[in-house]
Amino acid sequence: MYSITVNNNKAHKADIKVSGNVLSGTLNGNTVTGDLLKINQNQYHLLYNGKSYNVEVLKLNAAEKNIVLKVNSQKFTLALKDKYDELLHNLGLDAMATKKVNDIKAPMPGMVLNILVSEGQEVKKGDALLVLEAMKMENILKSPSDGVVKKIVAIKGNAVEKNQLLIQF
Repeated sequence: MYSITVNNNKAHKADIKVSGNVLSGTLNGNTVTGDLLKINQNQYHLLYNGKSYNVEVLKLNAAEKNIVLKVNSQKFTLALKDKYDELLHNLGLDAMATKKVNDIKAPMPGMVLNILVSEGQEVKKGDALLVLEAMKMENILKSPSDGVVKKIVAIKGNAVEKNQLLIQF
């Protein structure tokens, strides 16, 4: 059973399964059945209650249990919670589940090609922090969470070892 919040608005209780091309289960206590056909990796066709729906998965974040769908040209943002998420929330432990990252370390040995932030700069989750060249490939290291850059330890043009500290938040 999942609690699905649509567009940060109303929550729905759902227990829906897909077996082959058949979608079945319950939604807010009502029985639902439909035919679901996978067109390609991100597109589906749903036949439900005699109506046809074209569904496209625009964004899927499994770690945060968020999905952005386009259904017949209309976008929907879905946030899913299972029974364990609900339990953590009820116990007040859901805020503790999000791990605060204070240090960005080199994921592999390489050379710092470019530093894209400065000390004191505010960054959002997913913002590019620096470019690390490793094995003849440029890797952009991104911020794992929102925060403020406290200190930049890395120096442009210097080689770094795996797990070497690069940036502190």
